[in-house]
Amino acid sequence: MPSISVIVPVYQAETYLKKCVESVVKQTFSDWELLLVDDGCTDDSPAICDACAAEDDRIRVFHKRKNGGVSAARNLGLNEAKGDYIAFLDVDDRFEFRALETLWCLREQTGADTVGCAHLNLYADGKKYVEPLLPAGVYDAEGIREKIVAPLLGDRLTAPVFNGFIWRYLFSADIIRSARLTFEGAYLEDELFLMEYFCNAQKLAVTEQPLYRYFLNPSSATHRYMKDYQKVFDRFMERKEALVKKYKLEELRPQWRENTNWAGLLIAIGNEYAVGNDISARKRQKNVQALCQRPDMAKAIAEITPVGLTPNKQMVANLVKGGHFFILTQMYRLKNRI
Repeated sequence: MPSISVIVPVYQAETYLKKCVESVVKQTFSDWELLLVDDGCTDDSPAICDACAAEDDRIRVFHKRKNGGVSAARNLGLNEAKGDYIAFLDVDDRFEFRALETLWCLREQTGADTVGCAHLNLYADGKKYVEPLLPAGVYDAEGIREKIVAPLLGDRLTAPVFNGFIWRYLFSADIIRSARLTFEGAYLEDELFLMEYFCNAQKLAVTEQPLYRYFLNPSSATHRYMKDYQKVFDRFMERKEALVKKYKLEELRPQWRENTNWAGLLIAIGNEYAVGNDISARKRQKNVQALCQRPDMAKAIAEITPVGLTPNKQMVANLVKGGHFFILTQMYRLKNRI
């Protein structure tokens, strides 16, 4: 039985896959298994997965006939994982070579059920910077609730936003199984997984060492037009409501709905004006106005005035708050060359 199961969803990843696997194989910590979940790939990824497994018996491959999305792939990995602890790795990213050893030793030294780390953001133009998780230290259940659960619940506007990256942690498989945690959806799925996991965790140890290399890929799902974004976001809010009720989180951030809706609205606006949306600029403007008039979004706009956003988002928020939708459309036309 391996100590750590590393789960990697694989989809159309022939360019990145070998380097991703190599970053696990070359770990200084050797007691792991690597689960490669081929999510219905049509490129050379399945063959590469099989070739990697043939070279190392710690690597297991699961081939899905049809693409089911990252959540289904991760859930399959969770069902098949044999390790006491779970780590997630995106196929276009890498672990630093001492990542698993550092996290494992930190867990043993502190007795924590979960450990986390900083990560290195890497851009296509060569720029890079370290993004911390939290200050190094050990956090009890109350500290976890305030430093992770509360920000994920209702601090989604003021920069820097606490990111719901699941690959920054070494998770307890016992907690995941006892709480019956799974992923759902193709966007924002990691935020809800983290929220519920940390409602059940008791002790978190954090290192400020950047142990994960996150490549900001311009072609990733977060940068493409999502035709069904609003449907995805509405389902996200339904599930978030259920978590708030289940774990009695309302008092942590009383305006969490308005805060989250504002954050979702800003993403929805950017999505509406994305290059992949084929409708006219005028139609996009009408769609944005209609979205802002929805009761949930209108309530958020009326009750909260966002401050402390990144400059671009702050400009968009100010224009929405003032009802300047024509100017907003012209701004996006210039930005995205619509």
